[in-house]
Amino acid sequence: MAARCLGRGVGRLLGGLRGVGVRALAAPRLWSSASASAAPPGSYQERIALAAREPAAFWGPLARDALVWDTPYHTVSDCDFRSGRISWFLGGQLNVSVNCLDQHVRKSPESIALIWERDEPGTEVKITYRELLETTCRLANTLKRYGVRRGDRVAIYMPVSPLAVAAMLACARIGAIHNVIFAGFSAGSLAGRINDAQCKVVITFNQGLRGGRVVQLKKIVDEAIKVCPSVQHVLVAHRTDNKVHMGDLDISLEQEMAKEEPVCAPESMGSEDTLFLLYTSGSTGKPKGLVHTQAGYLLYAALTHRLVFDYRPGDVFGCVADIGWITGHSYVVYGPLCNGATSVLFESTPVYPNAGRYWETVQRLKINQFYGAPTAYRLLLKFEDSWVKKYDRSSLRTLGSVGEPINHEAWEWLHRVVGDGRCTLVDTWWQTETGGICISPRPSEEGAEILPCMAMRPLFGIVPVLMDEKGNILEGGDVSGALCLSQAWPGMARTIYGDHQRFLDAYFEAYPGYYFTGDGAYRTEEGYYEITGRMDDVINISGHRLGTAEIEDAMAEHPAVPETAVIGYPHDIKGEAAFAFVVLKDDAGDVDVVVKELRSVVADKIAKYAVPDQVLVVKRLPKTRSGKVMRRLLRKIVTGRAQDLGDTTTLEDPGVITEILSAYQEYKDKRGGAK
Repeated sequence: MAARCLGRGVGRLLGGLRGVGVRALAAPRLWSSASASAAPPGSYQERIALAAREPAAFWGPLARDALVWDTPYHTVSDCDFRSGRISWFLGGQLNVSVNCLDQHVRKSPESIALIWERDEPGTEVKITYRELLETTCRLANTLKRYGVRRGDRVAIYMPVSPLAVAAMLACARIGAIHNVIFAGFSAGSLAGRINDAQCKVVITFNQGLRGGRVVQLKKIVDEAIKVCPSVQHVLVAHRTDNKVHMGDLDISLEQEMAKEEPVCAPESMGSEDTLFLLYTSGSTGKPKGLVHTQAGYLLYAALTHRLVFDYRPGDVFGCVADIGWITGHSYVVYGPLCNGATSVLFESTPVYPNAGRYWETVQRLKINQFYGAPTAYRLLLKFEDSWVKKYDRSSLRTLGSVGEPINHEAWEWLHRVVGDGRCTLVDTWWQTETGGICISPRPSEEGAEILPCMAMRPLFGIVPVLMDEKGNILEGGDVSGALCLSQAWPGMARTIYGDHQRFLDAYFEAYPGYYFTGDGAYRTEEGYYEITGRMDDVINISGHRLGTAEIEDAMAEHPAVPETAVIGYPHDIKGEAAFAFVVLKDDAGDVDVVVKELRSVVADKIAKYAVPDQVLVVKRLPKTRSGKVMRRLLRKIVTGRAQDLGDTTTLEDPGVITEILSAYQEYKDKRGGAK
């Protein structure tokens, strides 16, 4: 079939791209006016109360009416936080790709599923639901021909693209488990995630394009799989015309898909079978492979997509997240496609070719909801407002923020400049672990207030509690504490792949009977929630969660470094950045050379975004008598609160603080002089 060129070869896969305009879609059964039974009756407050008081009565009818089932479930839920048991819609059988594709193809095959906003400015490509289903089936058949079976793990190392979405859905169609790995990760990080999941196949591109630069994806995969014995095949698609080395394991994906039929019978999966793994950073050095399952995750992603963003049939939904993160899974792929929406795939950066890229895209694609990260907003507000105002943004109704708490300056800019003061602005709080948005200003009662920089209202079925340091529940308003959730919800992760004990230890040990989010929160007198940040050794760099231990482990591999301590500190653009305190051996040699090598090793082992912005060489670290590094003291020094260090009685030698303060002052003076 002839097709417009999507880079080299990708267009041939999708077949018949004709630039079809976006059509209004028939309202899906999910929460449509014609399907009153799909939403619990009553007001917003009555629904909130029902979901908290009787979860089965709330979620049961929703799941029954919203999803396409092969076999109905017999039990709504079986959950116990004390034992870490989380199960929803037991006995039910379905296929996620059928819910995301087939049901819409039957009703409106030429409706637009995806609009790929390619890196090259102004070159969007529209993919219909029919084309996406056919591509998914060809890819699914290719995977089966190369030995991928139900339950096998498949690594997807690809930037945002229609083929990456098809790869995810192809895995879902045949019952394989996809493991999408952010295409900015280094070979070392890629190999670690492939090995932990024991992936049988890797799907990648020859190269990627981002911000006008070429990314050598295949070369990174080649380096990674040298230490990945489980990998049997590497399927290579082509985003550019450039040739890359093809080894014994490598297969040209376009050529193989062309041999396959555009039809593939969907595997009927149990509600609690694994849909995907997604790795996130923990407070220890090893990333966690979080397990999300089929029905509960899909229902929650679809529900929150519709209700938080006021999605309506025919809207163009623009989430600019990468598919390598949970935001891309839930609000680029699964939530929008289950709802029959048109979802934008944004391949580029906010400032390529200039600071108007987002808003030119909004104008050209007539985007109705725009969901992005505070890091990008903080970057863009540094530019003249004219970069926003020169483009027509009248199509926008909802603006969203995700990844970290948004600061007041960015919130006001987004509301006033981007939204012209007329758009609903939702500052959303959730995690990889939660599967979907948990706290957000919307949904709410009609016309309810929205306060700046505050997530505010728990979603249906989300029951937050705040805990003090002793594990006591804090009642009432105007209180701050550890944010815990007291009740299970369908979208949450079920375990950590291959290590359920770590799952229990990470989320249920600190406060038995509750899910501990790792975040602190403040509750107002009105009962609204404001997220105050991480409480564990995890930092949030440009919306990417990263365990400080991961950076420390990478730096400790340098032969001149016996120990390091990494903390997060506030950063104007990134939200948080990493600050590394490094102890060197006496014979380390040139300090500047070692520091440069340490930055390089972090980039190689993890990713460039993980490289510490600042590295300070010190003689020793502040430790307790038991040998634990007191990172909170380092954090206070860096953030200018050295006069209020709090309790230091457990320090082995209080004199270390004076040493570090002196070294830090000298470091600042040197940096100031350099500027």
